[in-house]
Amino acid sequence: MAERTLRGKTAIAGIGETTYYKHGQSPHSEFKLALQAVVKAAEDAGINPKEIDGFASYGNDRSEAGRLASALGIHELRFSNMFWGGGGGGVCGAVGNAAAAVATGMADCVVAFRSLAQGQYQRYGRSGGAPLAAGDDAFLFPYGIMSPAQRFAMKVTRFMHEHGIKQEALRAISLACYHHAQNNPNAVMRGRPLDEEKYDASRWIVEPFFHLYDCCQENDGAAAVIVVSAERANDLKQKPAYIMACAQGCDERSAAPVHNMPNYPSSHFAQLGPRLYKMAKMAPSDMGIVQCYENFTGGVLMSLVEHGLVKPDQANEFLVKDNLIAPNGGMPLNTSGGNLAECYMHGLELVHESVRQIRGVAINQSKKNDTAIIMGGPMVTPVSSLILGSEAAL
Repeated sequence: MAERTLRGKTAIAGIGETTYYKHGQSPHSEFKLALQAVVKAAEDAGINPKEIDGFASYGNDRSEAGRLASALGIHELRFSNMFWGGGGGGVCGAVGNAAAAVATGMADCVVAFRSLAQGQYQRYGRSGGAPLAAGDDAFLFPYGIMSPAQRFAMKVTRFMHEHGIKQEALRAISLACYHHAQNNPNAVMRGRPLDEEKYDASRWIVEPFFHLYDCCQENDGAAAVIVVSAERANDLKQKPAYIMACAQGCDERSAAPVHNMPNYPSSHFAQLGPRLYKMAKMAPSDMGIVQCYENFTGGVLMSLVEHGLVKPDQANEFLVKDNLIAPNGGMPLNTSGGNLAECYMHGLELVHESVRQIRGVAINQSKKNDTAIIMGGPMVTPVSSLILGSEAAL
């Protein structure tokens, strides 16, 4: 039986993004933002937008494929796909779904994208104001557990307690992201540097571990990547970022109701990580660039551990700012600023930065740039991860 794999069959050939705005402040509609990002991605790849024949998204994106195809003048729409689940758990899965469509011949040129304009709609994640709390909420709301930060903080607190991990590890993640953002013209937090004193003095969001700077932003904007076959990517104008592997899903019963999952202090990548490396034919030690979705810094901590990039008993020593910043750190992390300091485009900006790193054109360029791992949406369900590589990585 032939091996079933995505490894090396497709590549990201173009990336496009809009200006990133604070939530509710975009001057454009959500749909127009999506179109802008797609057109910029096509320009980056050197193709006509009319050549696109598929779309993949996630996070319940409202910019529908058929409407995008009509607005762009696309000749034939052959593929449209939405990754289940809210937030950024589907960021890598959407890229993987686009790659699967191209690799299997369902489409030839697929865009994975995300668009947000919260002035046009209600703030992302805000409760709909239902008169009754149902499902999980009926067991959580009466005790004051209402926000994602509160729900996820309990998992993080348990994990850090079990492994003796200190607050300083989370602080280092935040400091590294803000450090990288200061060089990034498109980062919302550029010009707002963060140091240890400012981090420590910031208000608590959820005690005992989440300060203000442990929590992601909320932004408006759009981002898109174009996925084509490896053969076609070689003929386009940009250096290809080959899709080496994608894995999506979650651990056993990780979506069990009312915080009743077997592996409670988890980011839900424990079973996914080994599948990812097996497809890529790589190991954690092969990863040159690390981009991890920060809904909260505690999710980054658990994601790094569950992908084998950091051992829990070494986290206090390993997770220090100097080790996480480019170009000289041992594991440069979120080198454009990530969700904390570049923008919260539900993680697609992390894929963009990985492509720039592999091309060798990133602002905070890593010395080791032939491979990049991206981890999407820790602690939601389902989650997804992606490994990209240069031609040398193949």
